Amino acid sequence: MIRIEDLSVAFDGPEVVKNVSLEIRDGEILGVVGESGCGKSVTALTLMGLVAESARVTSGRIYFDDTLLLEAGRPRDKALYRRFQGDEMSMVFQEPMTSLNPTQRAGKQVDEVLRLHTRLDAAERRKKVLETFEAVGLKDAETVYASYPHQLSGGMRQRVMIAMAVILHPRLLVADEPTTALDVTVQNQIVSLLQKINRQQNNAMLFITHDLNLARRLCQRIAVMKDGCVVEQGETEQIFRHPEQDYTRRLLEAVPSRMKRRKSPYVPAEEQALSDPVVQVRDLSVYYQDGGNSLFGKKRRHCVVKDVNFEIYPGESLGLVGESGCGKTTLSRAVLGINRDIEGQVLHSTLRPQMIFQDPYSSLNPARTVGWQLQEPLRAQGATAVGGAMTRADMEAAACDMLRRVGMDERYFYRRPAQLSGGQRQRVSIAQALITHPGFIIADEPVSALDVTIQAQIMELMQRLRREMKLSFLFISHDINVVYQMCDRIMVMKEGRIIETGETEEIFDSPKEEYTKELLASARNNVQ
Repeated sequence: MIRIEDLSVAFDGPEVVKNVSLEIRDGEILGVVGESGCGKSVTALTLMGLVAESARVTSGRIYFDDTLLLEAGRPRDKALYRRFQGDEMSMVFQEPMTSLNPTQRAGKQVDEVLRLHTRLDAAERRKKVLETFEAVGLKDAETVYASYPHQLSGGMRQRVMIAMAVILHPRLLVADEPTTALDVTVQNQIVSLLQKINRQQNNAMLFITHDLNLARRLCQRIAVMKDGCVVEQGETEQIFRHPEQDYTRRLLEAVPSRMKRRKSPYVPAEEQALSDPVVQVRDLSVYYQDGGNSLFGKKRRHCVVKDVNFEIYPGESLGLVGESGCGKTTLSRAVLGINRDIEGQVLHSTLRPQMIFQDPYSSLNPARTVGWQLQEPLRAQGATAVGGAMTRADMEAAACDMLRRVGMDERYFYRRPAQLSGGQRQRVSIAQALITHPGFIIADEPVSALDVTIQAQIMELMQRLRREMKLSFLFISHDINVVYQMCDRIMVMKEGRIIETGETEEIFDSPKEEYTKELLASARNNVQ
């Protein structure tokens, strides 16, 4: 159904996609995997007719059935693409916060797809939207329908995007990291939903992901990309069991897994008992106010996090897991002091704790260069070097060094966030949090947008800094295997409450709560 022949795409400089040839048959799911910046998303955007105007197709053609959509040397036929976009092919984007309209409610945005492409009346459209919300795992569909994107968690926003893409059952679905922000239980729901639609509608799918286990579970064939080229492609099990390229083998070896030996805690429990906690949380409840009014004309106040107690010791990494929307990010923002509508106590013994945010595109300044943003924390705290205040050259050198430590280099110093891939933006966000060497860091999904090789590098970097500087982490992730590798203790959160806490091995080997058992079972299903 889809033929991409010898496709090459360039922007201002060299080609970022080089001689890519792919085929997707009716009913087939083709996975595309590779490191951030390898050209996966540019290939998908070019196929969809959504690549930036500055992009030049220097060679190749793209066919949908027998229709020539794009050819090198010819301008993009936007009218032709409009005939296909929505009805025949649709896309789930990597970052829902930047893809959804912040000024419109979620239900209205999905309803717009039906309004433009069907003859359903308003009541029928609303019913269809609510049904689709429920199908993609949005439990309180009515509330989501009436919510603005900023009122939803990262995982909930991603599910709204997926609902928007699948609601018309297009023949081709291009999914660019569609489960990045989702916990394992909802990820399984989404994968099952995509498989169900694939079977029932016999639609094709181009599935882009850095989660190799997910690609193995979902895709019939896999293409591996490196530096803009397809270096290997074939049947999924053939790729996983007998990879031909060294690069493919390195990707497979970098996947975090419980099968890999976990390093012992850097600060033994007996030593922690002699240390004062870097963070103490006592009877913490966190509230949000919605936009509605009560009978007395006041905004309603909702308790999102309820009666939470924990402490974090020097050098310790405490994991926080739970489904999207359970309150993990809300809790972390209250601990950091961003959300001040709280009851209870949060006590810190370190200065300037930092946070690595889940969505790097919305947390980085789009108007500033990477180098400027990395130096901003140093300027804000009045950083000093040997002999006095840091000079401009000192701060630039520190920024370049931190870029190298997170797997980038000086080439990115003068780029802006829009010129980076999703994984590269996440690395910049991590570098910005680490550059002042804080004693305590809250890491909210810090590796969720990274491919497995860079993910392994970042995890190793965080572990090394933790050893060298006795850094403490509150580490939030929906990837149970990442938490297993990174954390000494784990807290399990459900509906705003901590329902179970214990040593990492204890939680994995002998979970007490049924909900914890379900989370671990979902993680195991995801690697089969």
